[in-house]
Amino acid sequence: MDEQLRIILIIIVSVSIFGLLVFVFVKNYIRNKINYLVDEEKKRKLK
Repeated sequence: MDEQLRIILIIIVSVSIFGLLVFVFVKNYIRNKINYLVDEEKKRKLK
């Protein structure tokens, strides 16, 4: 029972860390994309 619990906890922690990394990567990608689109829109309005 102790070995199974250890394996389950390792899996949960690994999935949580992976999910957090993916979340941070996607958040930064979307933020950069939005900033780029806003800058392009500002440039277009100035012309």
